[in-house]
Amino acid sequence: MDKEGGGGFRWPEGKRAAVSLSFDDARHSQVDCGMAVLNGLGVRATFYVSVGGVELRREAWRAAAAAGHEIGNHTLRHPCSGNFPFARDKALEGYTLERMEAELIEANDAIEELLGVRPTTFAYPCGQTFVGRGEGVRSYVPLVARHFQVGRAAFNETHNNPAYCDLAQAFSRDGDARTFEQLRAMVDQAVEAGGWLILFGHEIGPDAGVRQVTHDEALGRLCEHCLDEGSGVWLDTVAAVGAYVNGNRQVR
Repeated sequence: MDKEGGGGFRWPEGKRAAVSLSFDDARHSQVDCGMAVLNGLGVRATFYVSVGGVELRREAWRAAAAAGHEIGNHTLRHPCSGNFPFARDKALEGYTLERMEAELIEANDAIEELLGVRPTTFAYPCGQTFVGRGEGVRSYVPLVARHFQVGRAAFNETHNNPAYCDLAQAFSRDGDARTFEQLRAMVDQAVEAGGWLILFGHEIGPDAGVRQVTHDEALGRLCEHCLDEGSGVWLDTVAAVGAYVNGNRQVR
């Protein structure tokens, strides 16, 4: 990928890369701690919420949406492989495409009713994109492509090439338990290549180095770095960057 993003792709206003911050599951620490960091710096992030989590903190999530943060769909029941004990009663191995599509739509409807916004992007729970088992396994990526502008994958090894990536399964990298220096290295790689880095996390708080926790200090320093004019980074939501990518490249 060249520094224009590959295939002649150019980022807006002379930017050299894009970064999107995303967080999953509507965890309490996201509104209790994360909003103070993000809102204090004027940064908009993407939150892939569970319906149950939103119901528990509805007013806080309404405030997040009002502040300009994107609210995305993370399914109705957070189904993952039954290899995870917590998912045994909602295992993807027992799902059909019809059931998955119905639950995607139901989650969108519920989020819209609770928060007054309808999700336009989606995050795959556990980063898994299948339903069924054995010869009956099917990908539900086409369903996500049908209903959403972007489907965010997880646990990937690199950023997205904006001229080539499949927006229905956009790559994202794990931002939890990372130091600022580690996060900045990921950003620097995206800038060098003209790419779009999506980071994903879960809890936000002071527990540096803990699994499924994005350190609040590291998050703040990362935001400040990306906001600096010299960084060459466009820092915005998955929906905003995804819409730009879709509208400014030849591949659709």
